[in-house]
Amino acid sequence: MTEGAEGLEGFEGTGGPGGSGGPEGELADRYADLPVLHSEVALHGIVWDVVRDRVDLGAAGEVTREYVRHTGAVAVAALDSRGRICLIQQYRHPVRAYEWEIPAGLLDVDGEPPHVGAARELHEEADLVARTWHVLADYVSSPGGLDEVLRIYLARDLATVPAGERHERDSEELGMPVRWVALEEARDAFLAGRVHNATLGIAVLAALAARDQDWATVRPVDAPWPGHRA
Repeated sequence: MTEGAEGLEGFEGTGGPGGSGGPEGELADRYADLPVLHSEVALHGIVWDVVRDRVDLGAAGEVTREYVRHTGAVAVAALDSRGRICLIQQYRHPVRAYEWEIPAGLLDVDGEPPHVGAARELHEEADLVARTWHVLADYVSSPGGLDEVLRIYLARDLATVPAGERHERDSEELGMPVRWVALEEARDAFLAGRVHNATLGIAVLAALAARDQDWATVRPVDAPWPGHRA
């Protein structure tokens, strides 16, 4: 018997005993709006609010859950002609660290399409514009405690923003270092635990996987985003 397989007889695939514990077919999340019996703002924050919902789970009964209501965000994996990814370093006070990240920002401009917001963040944080855009990956950052959804775009065919058209940075963005790093170097730093930003890690691993498949996995810039509630 394969090491670690003791007690798994009768389990087939991922559906539990006999494969009967879950849906078959393509692996995909299933979105559902369960009845919310009561909702209130438990805390009004400067940027985000904490919401308290009482939810009807059907046979599982009613539960009360608190979570951060988030605007959603976009991030950009910008690759140059040598295949290096653009990283920026920004102070993140909640984790008390100067984190290496990819350019990213909130979807906090009314009516702004997500890919336009991504292009804006690339311009503002890295002084770059890109001619070629694709969707690289979508993810939810911490679904047990906030409703943030984040889309990572792949940006290529880059050009530098002229000096007179660059965004004037302030606060944590003032003087942010920019560094161009090979995807393999960024991957190794993430897996070794030297860098910790989840968006960076997902972007680098997804970009390497997409590159290995000749970019066949990337999606159109306006691909459906069912998790994002505009």
